[in-house]
Amino acid sequence: ITASERIESAGMQYKPSTAYPDSGLGQKLQTVAKLVNSDLTTPVYYVRIDGFDTHSQQAGAHQGLLRQVSDAVTNFLNDMVAHGHGDQILCMCFSEFGRRVNENASEGTDHGTAGPIFLAGTQVHAGLVGKHPSLSDLKDGDLQHHTDFRQVYGTVLEKWLRCDSKSILGGDYAIVDAIKAS
Repeated sequence: ITASERIESAGMQYKPSTAYPDSGLGQKLQTVAKLVNSDLTTPVYYVRIDGFDTHSQQAGAHQGLLRQVSDAVTNFLNDMVAHGHGDQILCMCFSEFGRRVNENASEGTDHGTAGPIFLAGTQVHAGLVGKHPSLSDLKDGDLQHHTDFRQVYGTVLEKWLRCDSKSILGGDYAIVDAIKAS
């Protein structure tokens, strides 16, 4: 009951410093911003956007979806900085699957390897981790990834959440240089 009252009170007191986009993802991230500003001790918030599983007509669909992600995440991070929470926020965007390089007959791509992950926030080192995968040196039609996604997860677990990644990931994965030392 106390937490519910605190959330309700924070929702009334919170004023966004930016106009969030009028999209499902924009509204979800604005709700997360309200919760962060309510001083709850929740370490992780999870939101999602659907629609990336495009086996046909991919170019237009991805253009719109990536614009939604860009606009919503940019506004969320700017809002968090404006409210004094910038150094406490790490945004991790990932996909549950990668895509194949070659377009299929329906102007889309099928599931593949080497899914994207990006981290954003004031405590993130700018730039790429690893190398761009070759678009021509494929393995059975799939990209050959450079960085195992568990390395990125392990980095977030160890350097951001400060917990043992080995017990969670079931193995020991090299930490990548993505998060600034704190």
